[in-house]
Amino acid sequence: MRITFAASECVPFSKTGGLADVVGALPQALAKSGHQVTVFLPVYRQTRLTSPRTVIASITVPFDDRYRFVSVVDGGKQGGVQYYFIIHPPFFDREHLYGTPLGDYHDNAERFALYCRAVLEASKILGVPDIFHCHDWQAALIPILLETLYVEDPAFRTASTIFTIHNIAYQGIFPPETLSQLLLPADLFSMSKLEFYGKVSFLKGALIYADLLTTVSPRYAKEIQTPEFGFGLEGVLHGRADQLTGIINGVDYYEWGPEADKFTAQRYSAEDTSGKPACRRDLLKQFAMPVESKAPVIGIVSRFVAQKGFDLFAEVAEQLAAEDVIVVALGAGDELYEDMFRRLVKAAPQKFAVRIAYDNPLAHKIEAGADMFLMPSRYEPCGMNQIYSLKYGTVPIVSAVGGLDDTIEHWNPETGKGNGFKFTEYTAEALLEAIRTALKTFQDKGNWRKIMRNGMACEFSWTTAARQYLHVYERARGLRTTK
Repeated sequence: MRITFAASECVPFSKTGGLADVVGALPQALAKSGHQVTVFLPVYRQTRLTSPRTVIASITVPFDDRYRFVSVVDGGKQGGVQYYFIIHPPFFDREHLYGTPLGDYHDNAERFALYCRAVLEASKILGVPDIFHCHDWQAALIPILLETLYVEDPAFRTASTIFTIHNIAYQGIFPPETLSQLLLPADLFSMSKLEFYGKVSFLKGALIYADLLTTVSPRYAKEIQTPEFGFGLEGVLHGRADQLTGIINGVDYYEWGPEADKFTAQRYSAEDTSGKPACRRDLLKQFAMPVESKAPVIGIVSRFVAQKGFDLFAEVAEQLAAEDVIVVALGAGDELYEDMFRRLVKAAPQKFAVRIAYDNPLAHKIEAGADMFLMPSRYEPCGMNQIYSLKYGTVPIVSAVGGLDDTIEHWNPETGKGNGFKFTEYTAEALLEAIRTALKTFQDKGNWRKIMRNGMACEFSWTTAARQYLHVYERARGLRTTK
């Protein structure tokens, strides 16, 4: 099968979040299964290419004011995947991918409309796939264009579209005049198409026009059909429930696993965990904590925002300080929560430590060295750190939402089943109870080793996820042949 990925970021070329990890790993897992996979990406200022070769010198993309021109370069193959890059420096040669700390770039609609048109035009030259797999609002115009401006183009007659929602909170919402600016049909501005509370939503359009939809966990697929989690699009998604599939993201265990981790003090495995205490001591040393402390260590690696549950954490922090525990946190985000951690460190330096930064090596040290990992998110489409934590024998404490609920089974001491601790009600009391339950269980070393082993035995590989995506692709091809 020929599969083309369209996404705005992908490791190792560009990254702001988990989308880049998915687009970096899933195509290579598909390629290992024998499929022909291509990825199209913009060239940003941060993109580093080795000896790129121009394959299309110029593609013309019309806008209402003037033509714009892009070129396409061959970025070579990695892991059996062919990478092509769209070059248009006026739009993409900027310090950040989507905006500055003050807000989104004002011309994001134009930037990613140009990208989407360029992917389609380049595909007609470099090879039209069986499947266009489009990710998030930045690539959402591709299924819209294929069903409107390109609907009579014979080149795409058999091409199917899959659209993946990574986080429905980010929708690509723009003023109504965006349609005319991008030379899109005026009739798209209606409630049954792209109109969204008086504006234009690229994401809504993709949800309507793509052949099939996926998101990053089964629980999240159900949640986004409700007013609490649907961000205004729950009705559209409920109407397409039969075409929506939740697939848990995979993990690169060579990158995130204790047996091969290049950042940890000592490697270990499920069969031999004797290296974990050394990782624990190293972690405490990194945060200037007493390395021989026997107190359980709770690790946090996160954006410091309310969505990640730090509103609840702020409520329980004082009570947590009274427990026999050490909390080490790594991340950055809202000033409110960054300042909260600074105050906690100042008030109880023997209990709390924080590093306000994005630090990949330190994130690995936390995963390997902590005893527990805290993710009290208000909503979490998939979540990756709880999956990493399982493999490191670092027991997750999570809220029962999205992918956290799908991947973590609450510990049951009577049956010996479970790989972590969950709380269902999004309240400070429920969070504190889950933490205290974990701390009490930690004192029973036999049960704790059982929980660790249960987690380390879990497998969330990209091979499994790729098989599920292939089922979706085959279904989409079947739908296309019946049209």
